[in-house]
Amino acid sequence: MLRSPFFYFIILLFLFSCKEEKSSNLNIESIRKEALSLRDKADENYQKQNFNTAFYDFNKSKLLFETLKDSANISYILIQMAAIQQTNGDYYGSKETVTEALPYAKKNKDHISCINNILGIADKELSLYDDAIFYYKESVKDSKDLEEKHAPLSNIATVYIQQKKYDEAITILESLLNKKFLEKKTKASSKARIQDNLGYAYFKNGLDKKGFNLMNEGLQLKNDIHDAYASIESYLHLADYYAKKDLQKSDQNALLAYTTATKLNSIDERLEALQILISNNHSTRDTKYVQKYFKLNDSIIKVRNNFKNKSAKIKYDAKKEKDENEKLRLEKAENLLSLQRAKYMRIVFVIVFVFLVILIAILIRYYKNKNKAIEFKSSYDTETRIAKKIHDELANDVFQVIAFAESQPLAKENTKENLLQKLDDIYGRVRGISRENNSIDTGVNFTKSIKEMLSAYNTAERNIMATNIENVNWEVMDEVKKVTISRILQELMVNMKKHSQASLVVIKFDSDQKSVLINYTDNGKGCEKSNIARNGLQNMVNRAQAVKGTIDIDTEPDKGFKVKIVIPE
Repeated sequence: MLRSPFFYFIILLFLFSCKEEKSSNLNIESIRKEALSLRDKADENYQKQNFNTAFYDFNKSKLLFETLKDSANISYILIQMAAIQQTNGDYYGSKETVTEALPYAKKNKDHISCINNILGIADKELSLYDDAIFYYKESVKDSKDLEEKHAPLSNIATVYIQQKKYDEAITILESLLNKKFLEKKTKASSKARIQDNLGYAYFKNGLDKKGFNLMNEGLQLKNDIHDAYASIESYLHLADYYAKKDLQKSDQNALLAYTTATKLNSIDERLEALQILISNNHSTRDTKYVQKYFKLNDSIIKVRNNFKNKSAKIKYDAKKEKDENEKLRLEKAENLLSLQRAKYMRIVFVIVFVFLVILIAILIRYYKNKNKAIEFKSSYDTETRIAKKIHDELANDVFQVIAFAESQPLAKENTKENLLQKLDDIYGRVRGISRENNSIDTGVNFTKSIKEMLSAYNTAERNIMATNIENVNWEVMDEVKKVTISRILQELMVNMKKHSQASLVVIKFDSDQKSVLINYTDNGKGCEKSNIARNGLQNMVNRAQAVKGTIDIDTEPDKGFKVKIVIPE
């Protein structure tokens, strides 16, 4: 084995595959390291509210993770990008981005919950309230604990307030206010927001005093924990509460909301505060608030449109760059591969060629020797059988004729006729031996020649029946196999005539898509299977094996003789 060319061929392939795998692993690790670095950098910029830079780095990181097929990181990054788009008022863009994340988040329930919550927020801001509630509820289903369910449930209550379904909102908010998760670190912040929203729902539902007390408690708690952003919503709620009771207090709360929102750069809340101030209708001051409102609204539309265009351009440029880099990498890889392939193919071709030449030579020699041995054995057995038959059946008869001619007066008419009869008998036997061993017609008359050969063994005491021979498609079978079948049948007939003493022989022909089947049965005396070789049937087995056929012999003394022959087409 160690000297075989095939062995060296396997070793070479193994070495090349090891080198390629090592190089591939190093490349993957390099890409992963760069992708993680960009993701962490984007997270850092997101926390600092550098949204444009964060969006750019997130997108570049996503493209790298796509080459690694890292679904978890891809879905996380797309969620973060959607959150940035929502912060900048691009709600349609955020929906498109998180929808892209869905196939990657199939096995991560936390990500699915977050995606549905973002879709709900987008639809709420687009005033698609029923759709928003649907996504919030889906988010609740995928949340693994009460703390994670808090955000989407609270969002559902907020939408119910927008839809003026105050009773449903109150039910949810009262339930949230009593949940055990509020005992955790987020207790104060969550409690303050829930109290404020619950108080606002009570107020809108006609319970002014109860609602006012809860809104005040919520605002006080927000101020105690210095949650300035959350306090904006409380001021807006109180401004709405005082709008029909005390315009001065309504303006005070609206201005507090506007001032805080301006410090925190919260544009939507500034616009909402200005709307309240305008609706309170202060003649001379009203013009100033209207101007501020339109100026701010125009500014935010411009900024958000700029962001939409910029984010779309970032995605387009990154995709274009990725496609170009991918194209260059492919071209470079293809060039290197073609050079390596040319080198390896030369080596492989030489090894394979040498191996095939040796293998073919061995196989040719093996089959040539095998066929020669089978042909020699068959020829030898045939010659032996013919010689024995001539010796046993003809020699004695010829000797008797010679003795008869020497001892009897040939002038007599009766003696002449007797002599001629004996010579005719011998002639008939010679023709019979010749017919058994002459060439076989393998053409269109093959079926006819088989029938004639079999019928020659019919006698008054013996009936030979051959069935279905015409149903076999002999035309597709090659000449060697036809000759083999003919010789095997002759061997069977000779064996039957010599040893069987059968009165009935049935030979049934059949075929399928792959082979010709011949079932031979006689009612003769049979024999022991161990005597088959001595009876001359081994020659028949050798013939079948030479064409990759099989012969199965079933016989016992006094139970007849059965042979199943299968010759492939």
